Amino acid sequence: MRIVVYSFIICNKKEMMKKYVLVASLLMSSLLGIAKDKPNVVLFFVDDLGWADLGYRNELFETPNVDQLKSDGVDFERAYIATPTCSPSRASLLTGKEPARLQMPRHITHADMTTGRNTEEYNLWPKDPVQMPSRNWLPLEEITYAEKLKEFGYYNAFIGKWHLGHEPYHPIHQGFDEQYGTSNFGHPKSYYQPFFKGDNPLAAIPKDQYLTDVLTDKAEDFIKNYDKKQPFSLSVWLYDVHGPHIGRKDLVEQYRAKGMEKRYAEYGAMITAMDEALGRVRTALKMRGIADNTVILFISDQGGYFTNYPLRGKKNGGNTLGEGGARVPFIMYYPGVTKANTTCDVPIQTLDVYPTLVEIASGKKCTDTQIQGKSILPLIKGEKFEERNLYFFRSYEDQYAAIISGDWKLIKYHSGLKQLYNIKKDQGEVSDLIFVNPTIAKKLAKELDAWEKEALANAVSAEDIKK
Repeated sequence: MRIVVYSFIICNKKEMMKKYVLVASLLMSSLLGIAKDKPNVVLFFVDDLGWADLGYRNELFETPNVDQLKSDGVDFERAYIATPTCSPSRASLLTGKEPARLQMPRHITHADMTTGRNTEEYNLWPKDPVQMPSRNWLPLEEITYAEKLKEFGYYNAFIGKWHLGHEPYHPIHQGFDEQYGTSNFGHPKSYYQPFFKGDNPLAAIPKDQYLTDVLTDKAEDFIKNYDKKQPFSLSVWLYDVHGPHIGRKDLVEQYRAKGMEKRYAEYGAMITAMDEALGRVRTALKMRGIADNTVILFISDQGGYFTNYPLRGKKNGGNTLGEGGARVPFIMYYPGVTKANTTCDVPIQTLDVYPTLVEIASGKKCTDTQIQGKSILPLIKGEKFEERNLYFFRSYEDQYAAIISGDWKLIKYHSGLKQLYNIKKDQGEVSDLIFVNPTIAKKLAKELDAWEKEALANAVSAEDIKK
């Protein structure tokens, strides 16, 4: 009897060991599966695409692929750029920081117009009334979303426009594992060869190829041939639709046939070429079988060059902090998380992309203390999202700073002018309520002044850089 019992105990121990091994194996497989199933990320960043320049907002333009992405995901109706202009918008997207704190209130200029390189860290803008210096490159010590994603096992690829510094400050030195089509210049010379004024990174491309298509070819190739076990982030930062406005020839004819005058037909053709690029990227993801595990972000870097009606303002002209200059398209598709064809009217900024990607990649809330951005995942999950002020700053002209607090927006000028709008009721900023709601105006002005003092605490002066 003892033998039987003893034998029974031995058998039980063996069975228990098998069960422990099986449970451990399943647990390990589960953990590996979680790591393997981290979503890929495609960040589609368009240059100078106006908020109103998409088919679902303006029937003049044909953007079926963007329209479909909007139907599949969440359209953030009130997404903004903290400093709406080329370089600062990119810096804030990458770092999650307000450009004013990066000492980048303007775009990067080029000292050498042959190569696009700079020898001086700062530049001055001749018409800037306060002559505020602005950086000519994003410092390498700044932490980018690519560097953070790398910590969580991601492989990072970059395609297209950078405009955050010349070669020592290119994407491959800022957390990206590879780059393609990246010039020192902020915009191309042409969308047909020669693409750039000098140091053309795409000099070998045939003359009949359109620049947007060339970059899209590379994005497709990356997706089709990606063979690493780790998840990837693919940043497709187009030069399109920045000037010079040169559309793809077949698409220009398509818009001309609709009765558009030439300059608008060229612009419309550029928008449709951009839309085709997005469609090709999404098709490549589907063909590879990874579309259901890939987050897509579609964003513009600032307001459009032409009218953004019904919004007031655009990328230039003295009212870039108006809704037409600072508000941009922002669509997010996160399979299994975003609810199809939804809109969100909570004000956000593109500096929120950094903590959002960190949270997606890590599965935990972003706790970085150097950023001002805030993850927008709670918004797409229907969770609590604490209200906050959004701040804006640039240094080109009289209009230079703004604050958004809920439905209210205050715009500030060096000359002393202040304007107050209720954006929810008046998105076109037609009715200035500065004298109608003095209490609100005073409160926002005080908060904006306090933010300016803090954000510009370490700013250098024109005298400093001239020494």
